[in-house]
Amino acid sequence: MKNIILTGMPGVGKSTIGVILAKELGYQFVDSDLLIQQQEKKLLKDIIAQKGVDGFLAVENQVNASINTERSVIATGGSAVYGKEAMEHFRETGTIVYLKCSYPVLEKRLGDLKGRGVVLKEGQTLRDIYEERSVLYEKYADLIVEEDGRDIEGTLSLVLQALREK
Repeated sequence: MKNIILTGMPGVGKSTIGVILAKELGYQFVDSDLLIQQQEKKLLKDIIAQKGVDGFLAVENQVNASINTERSVIATGGSAVYGKEAMEHFRETGTIVYLKCSYPVLEKRLGDLKGRGVVLKEGQTLRDIYEERSVLYEKYADLIVEEDGRDIEGTLSLVLQALREK
């Protein structure tokens, strides 16, 4: 089987679920945010502070578009969906799973957005990026898994079930 790429807003559990999913399937686990930090030798929030949002998105797109693995679960950053080349690369090399969470649930889960290295343009709110990105997540998704009312195990079960049925 090809790669499994997890997309969705910050705080939906892409990395947490990704690690467990990789163990369940006997796959490698790749966290694209960590690859970006390794390449740039800086934390995400510092890259954003130094290069600006557009500079960060360009780096993220380049790193994601160059991930060359097989049989891996790839947890992407929430903003990966802005990278057209990266998303096309993911589409060619795997199954894109959108971990979908409603806005009220997401708002409760997320604390300090800037501290998390969340890409926010000047004056953007969480609701703004939620509405902007949701359209893109749905556009690229091969599978959509609804998380509301589910814990990590419940979401993981749904992901596994959706992958089996695909």
